[in-house]
Amino acid sequence: MRRKELIKRYIQFFISKGHKEIKNSSLIPENDPTVLFTTAGMHPLVPYLLGQPHALGKRLCNVQRCIRTGDIEEVGDPFHHTFFEMLGNWSLGDYFKKESINFSFEFLTKELKIPKEKISVTCFKGDKDCPKDEESAKIWESLNIKNIKFLPKEDNWWGPAGKTGPCGPDTEIFIDGIEIWNNVFMQYNKNENGNYIPLTQKNVDTGMGVERVISIINNTGDNYLTDCFKPIILLIEKKSEKNYGKNEKDTRTMRIIADHIKAASFIIADGITPGNKEQGYILRRLIRRAVKYSRELGNNFSLSELVEGVYQIYPEYEIISKNKEKIIYEIKEEEEKFLKTLEKGMNLFKKLTENKKEIECKDSFLLYQSYGFPVELIEEECKKRGIIFSKEKFEEECNIHKELSRTATQGKFKSGLADNSEKTTQLHTCSHLLLEALRKVLKDNSIIQKGSNITPDRLRLDFNFDRKLTDEELKEVELLVNTQIEKNLEVTRKEMSLNDAKKEGARGNFEDRYGERVSVYTIGNFSKEICAGPHVKRLGEIKGKFKIIKEESSSAGVRRIKAIIT
Repeated sequence: MRRKELIKRYIQFFISKGHKEIKNSSLIPENDPTVLFTTAGMHPLVPYLLGQPHALGKRLCNVQRCIRTGDIEEVGDPFHHTFFEMLGNWSLGDYFKKESINFSFEFLTKELKIPKEKISVTCFKGDKDCPKDEESAKIWESLNIKNIKFLPKEDNWWGPAGKTGPCGPDTEIFIDGIEIWNNVFMQYNKNENGNYIPLTQKNVDTGMGVERVISIINNTGDNYLTDCFKPIILLIEKKSEKNYGKNEKDTRTMRIIADHIKAASFIIADGITPGNKEQGYILRRLIRRAVKYSRELGNNFSLSELVEGVYQIYPEYEIISKNKEKIIYEIKEEEEKFLKTLEKGMNLFKKLTENKKEIECKDSFLLYQSYGFPVELIEEECKKRGIIFSKEKFEEECNIHKELSRTATQGKFKSGLADNSEKTTQLHTCSHLLLEALRKVLKDNSIIQKGSNITPDRLRLDFNFDRKLTDEELKEVELLVNTQIEKNLEVTRKEMSLNDAKKEGARGNFEDRYGERVSVYTIGNFSKEICAGPHVKRLGEIKGKFKIIKEESSSAGVRRIKAIIT
């Protein structure tokens, strides 16, 4: 089976069960600033999982592009990858455990023809906070599934996303011992006191990785032998004149290159460029790791030549086809910059080891982290010069930094839109006022949001503009926002078709995230935006004065404003 067939079957199956398909959202989360990237299909749905009505109803499904960076170092085996597609179906306060488990069982056994004897499951074993999930186990038993295990929270529990919020037990489905699907049952709310309170709106959130399912169905034992990766692998083989599968070292190297170039292509397509912060840093790290490993294959080709393979796998992603030249340019540019950095690193290596019998741990890690030296290159150069290199001490240093990196990529902030707090809601409403105020003060109706990040402490808004704002302009923007707040304007929400929203003059550059029906928020006669985040009902609920604390460049042609409520 090919990936497009699996996705088509999945979506059609859930549509037949009363679900509506939602669009595949950007890799850059709009509604959850607690993470750098969209790591699961539920991220674009955070406001709806917290109770906000969705324009398409209570039963939803889709395939979502995702990035997970916590295990970059693990990429290279047959199963790990940074970019993946996740199939998901959701119930927003509609059906619950029985229907969810039955849907999963029917899809696996009838649509994918997987014998039920191959299926095993795990359920939550219970603890002092919440009871054992006997309900899920009994549903599986009624389907004649014999192999059922009960596991603790670390294995069979999801959430909350922050310190507080929706959470609940999950049931994981395995085929021949390999996890294939996870059904999460959000039935509790963890409050500030650490108590788990049953939710009024109980949700279902499921996730199933496309690449893993294709590998299981086709019995490849290697995700990189499926059509989710094969076109890139074939290009690497052709350009390196080496064969995938011939030896473990080259095979691992090819997997890393294929994974990183695919992930980098999608990140660039979603508007990120290589840099030293946040998503830009992860992108730079992926490209530079791919460059390092390509040197092991002979380095006789540019990594940008592999973008064609990404396009061949995902022709239906318009975001890839329309940004193909940009992707090629950014990868090539970063590759060339990094090769020069490697050259500088080699000169530094010579200085650091001059007249020395052993290279210090901090120096070897500097070469690895800042100049991109693979550990094998450090070993090789030390061996040439008869210098002692302690791989054990080096790996200890790497593990410390790896843990810091994992923490940073799993949760940038302590909380965010995911908590739907009063402060977050106030600041999110302010972001609408700020955007419209910028258009009016700068007399530029082409200004749109290029990104946002909102926590209970501050808002951050990125917008397209080609110069620094003057102090006078910033004061005028601030005054205009506060004037609207003082007017206590009403904030209304209306569901309508995307076409009707455009006809009414609603703004929004995230249209592809919401499908055919959208939520339009109108603030008096001041602002009208397509949005899915939390809002106050009247501006008088915003307690305090809106204050801009910083204005700076975010990237070429994009400015960034940070603001608070004082």
